[in-house]
Amino acid sequence: MISQTTNTAIRAAYPSKTQEAKETKQNTQSTTQNERSRVDQLKESIDSGTYKVNLEATAQKMAENLL
Repeated sequence: MISQTTNTAIRAAYPSKTQEAKETKQNTQSTTQNERSRVDQLKESIDSGTYKVNLEATAQKMAENLL
């Protein structure tokens, strides 16, 4: 078991690691939320019939995969 004093000493010795871990967690949560909202937008446009396929980008990707 880590004592309070040892725990504090560890945090003081590695402050950036603790902050980096918090920032990474926040960034991951933010990215996940953005991806969900993008997926929701795509679902809505497909359901409503307004989704348009980018034929040029699709053809480009297909050509790249064939090479």
